[in-house]
Amino acid sequence: MAPDFSVKGSDGKPLKLSQYRGKLVLLEFGYTSCADVCPVSLAKLAQARQQLGAQAAELQVIYVTVDPERDTEERMRTYLRAFDPSFIGATGTPEQMAKVRQDYGITATRKQIAGSKDYTIGHSSYLYFVDRAGKLRALLPYGRTADDVVHDVKLLLKN
Repeated sequence: MAPDFSVKGSDGKPLKLSQYRGKLVLLEFGYTSCADVCPVSLAKLAQARQQLGAQAAELQVIYVTVDPERDTEERMRTYLRAFDPSFIGATGTPEQMAKVRQDYGITATRKQIAGSKDYTIGHSSYLYFVDRAGKLRALLPYGRTADDVVHDVKLLLKN
């Protein structure tokens, strides 16, 4: 089973992974201040949802922050809306989000920008596929195409 979690959703409501049973869930870990990997991944997920047509209704993308200090519910909602209005963000306290990262084997390292109060976060980047029954079924590394995502989603929706 995919590790369940209970945090805040970007829609302002409590978010539990288990509330999406019956849908295929794609978990993506990242942060809204990311300048390169995260927006590319989210754009590919939005493209994949478009390619799925009516089947997209059976899919929920959850974007789990690795930067809860900056990624508030509102900031995540605004950021994700630019990619796809159905995407939901997951945020919480630093302790809650550290537990979620630990449960999924995600590393996140804060790197201070020299001469600035700002920082970046280096993090592992995998797409986690959680089936309708809540089982972790596949991992897809960063850099795969929207077509690859669509292929895997269609296979898992058949089950």
